[in-house]
Amino acid sequence: MIQLRRCGGILLMLLAATACDAAESRAELPADRQAFVQEMVERHGFARPALERALRETKFLGSIIRAMDAPSTALPWHEFRARHVNDVRITGGLKFWNEHADVLERAAAAYQVPPEIIVATIGIETMYGRRTGNVNVLDALVTLAFGYPRRADFFRGELEQFLLLTRENDWKLNAVRGSFAGAIGIPQFIPGSYRKYAVDFDGDGHRDLRQVADAVGSVANYYRQFGWQQGAPVVIPVDVGNTTLDAMLAAGIAPHTSVAEFRKRGLLPLEPVGDDLLATLIAAEGETGPRYWLGLNNFYVITRYNRSINYALVVHELASILRQQRLRAAGTAPAAP
Repeated sequence: MIQLRRCGGILLMLLAATACDAAESRAELPADRQAFVQEMVERHGFARPALERALRETKFLGSIIRAMDAPSTALPWHEFRARHVNDVRITGGLKFWNEHADVLERAAAAYQVPPEIIVATIGIETMYGRRTGNVNVLDALVTLAFGYPRRADFFRGELEQFLLLTRENDWKLNAVRGSFAGAIGIPQFIPGSYRKYAVDFDGDGHRDLRQVADAVGSVANYYRQFGWQQGAPVVIPVDVGNTTLDAMLAAGIAPHTSVAEFRKRGLLPLEPVGDDLLATLIAAEGETGPRYWLGLNNFYVITRYNRSINYALVVHELASILRQQRLRAAGTAPAAP
């Protein structure tokens, strides 16, 4: 009897300690994370204990906050350009294009987006799939969702999308690697874009952005969904003369004014362009001062991939170089003067 009482007492103590530990663990989850868990349980039917445990076990990555506050796209344009439009990316782009010409042409035909834009985008994003990121995506998104107030709402939305994405694909939460901002795969889609725009372009029944065919098709689909116009120009360099530019530069990145109207305001397009096309004035910092272009619809579409003028300019320039070099190699383009 005494032994049973002792065992029973020990058992009660263990149960009490376990209950205390469980309560303490729940208390360790901050209120904002608890609220997020509640939303995921109510909205999507996630199991509370597993989700709470996953959020408790994530690591706060301070390096991500620092990276978010100092993006490479914020560099002066001429410095950003030098990092991305260079011999390594040109050579790599031609090699990637040659190796995957069939799938690129198929995607170009299906989505009416030129192959050079697809190749250049993948080249800028991940060096043609060689640098897809090694950050734990769950850690990255939790860090940004709950430790980066300036964009917390956006990243909580992406954390929600990531949880749905992992459930849909039966991925282990802690096994997914990507960029410091939570972007995944060869084309670096954030989770919301992955769920909305990724396509199964190799027909194997899975949308897997680690695979080249799915990545190529998904980039093409992304641009098409945002309104890419096949055969239309992207940017046109302009001579601004002595025109006062502040109001035009402050008008936003989306095309809003006809080329004809820009001519009336004193801007001179340096390449042929239709007067009826809508454009916006953009500027970038060159080594000897600012340079100016009219950004057209397709330029704006590229900025939907990354909302940076620098980014869109280098994608366009790299794509143009790749196209010209490929045509030259095929003997269908004149040699550069």
